[in-house]
Amino acid sequence: MLREELEAVVSCSVLAAEAFSLDRVRQPDLLLFDCVAGSKAYGTDLPGSDEDRRGVFVAPADFLFGLDHIDQISDERGDTVYYEVGRFVELLLKNNPNALELLGMPEDCVRHRHPLFELLPPRLFLSKLCAKTFGEYAMGQIRKARGLNKKIVNPQPEQRLALLDFCHVPQGQGSVPVPSWLAERGIAPEDCGLTAVQHAAGMHAIYHDGVTNYRGLVSPKDPDALVFSSVPIGAEPVGWMHCNHDAFQAHCKAHREYWEWVANRNEERYQNNSRHGRGYDSKNLMHTLRLLDMAREIATTGELVVRRPDREFLLRVRAGEFEYDELVSLAERKLVEATEAFGASSLPDHPDKREVNQALVEIRRRFGC
Repeated sequence: MLREELEAVVSCSVLAAEAFSLDRVRQPDLLLFDCVAGSKAYGTDLPGSDEDRRGVFVAPADFLFGLDHIDQISDERGDTVYYEVGRFVELLLKNNPNALELLGMPEDCVRHRHPLFELLPPRLFLSKLCAKTFGEYAMGQIRKARGLNKKIVNPQPEQRLALLDFCHVPQGQGSVPVPSWLAERGIAPEDCGLTAVQHAAGMHAIYHDGVTNYRGLVSPKDPDALVFSSVPIGAEPVGWMHCNHDAFQAHCKAHREYWEWVANRNEERYQNNSRHGRGYDSKNLMHTLRLLDMAREIATTGELVVRRPDREFLLRVRAGEFEYDELVSLAERKLVEATEAFGASSLPDHPDKREVNQALVEIRRRFGC
């Protein structure tokens, strides 16, 4: 083959990693499976519920032979995720709950199923690993539910506090904030000097005489850092200041996380949690109980039931009709039941990697033929 012909073949056939997009992986030549997931699949959707999409695609052979690699394609919020079949199978081998759910999707949620997807039946993957993966995932939802409470009841101001707001001057039997202490004396922070006090962590001496060109209290280049000055021999401090730098860093972290959460939160979900006023994310607790019931069913029946039969109860949980501690106690009991069920289950300890690998190779070999 001539060099020009070879270059033409390569340029036409090789798909670069940056060429993969949600629209591209939904095309028939790449798409293996496509479905509506989330609450619509579980049967817990309500009017106005978001539509989550999940799918699996097969990267072309010439892409796999090259240096590039791709695991998945998703939108910014993670509502839409399409896995490359290799990554999808890796997750299935680990009994990842999100991946396994795609193998048991209700028919009314399936938008596309290539015949080769049938080479990945649930029986090929369901194992006792589900005891760990479903259990850990469920208890993680409990931690998320309580974590939201901290943000709901502890909103952060739009403007982050300054470092000097965490600095105080001893006064009487208490202390006053440095900004207030300076304002009472008509002293500007930038006209002061600061030195560390030996053997007193966090304590600093404040200097001001109206003559010496001190560097101020806070660095003009980095407002989150104190700045220290050289002081004349014999100079006397006008005051003493303690800086609680740990509290300042904690505030900065909480402020950043809060406003990132505000920017990314699902507003409908937030308003629902605010209305019921229970102090937790009720949707997280709903998923906790759903996952634990699914785990027990996998252990006892070997079946993957995505569409939940207890829809009304789950919607009551989502509506916040129960106390947090009540739901946590129920979840803990369900976790014990699931763990015991897996102990008596006839499921294998883990999937047969050799058999799974054969299925993956067969899909890649036959797809697109």
